[in-house]
Amino acid sequence: METSTFVYDGDCAFCSRCAEFIERRIPTGARVLPWQFADLAALGLTEAECEEAVQWVGADGSRAAGPDAIAKLLGDSGPLWRVAGSGLRFPPVRAAAWPAYRWVARNRHRLPGGTAACSLPQEARERLYGPTGGPAAGS
Repeated sequence: METSTFVYDGDCAFCSRCAEFIERRIPTGARVLPWQFADLAALGLTEAECEEAVQWVGADGSRAAGPDAIAKLLGDSGPLWRVAGSGLRFPPVRAAAWPAYRWVARNRHRLPGGTAACSLPQEARERLYGPTGGPAAGS
């Protein structure tokens, strides 16, 4: 793979807002894309992994999830962001980052930019909104 890829949940407004921030403010060479539009098989990812956490697939084939994926993304960015990525990999910070990440993931529908759809499993979102996030056929 030539380019690293950061994969997020495009059905979640909170996650999409965070991805927009990354694209606007964090200078990275990685592709940032919703898993719903990614070739998961080519990336070696599953829907279940992507529903659980953001994912990083490095150009070198390395993989990371959740705050570890965020640390990889930051480490692949500009100098100040690399410092933040290093801080996120520091063992005590990393130990605290996972519980914080899981809390955010469970409550993302309550956070600014979040929607009720953020709290639904992918199967329920597809049933309600269709596979691309638009209204389901016949609705």
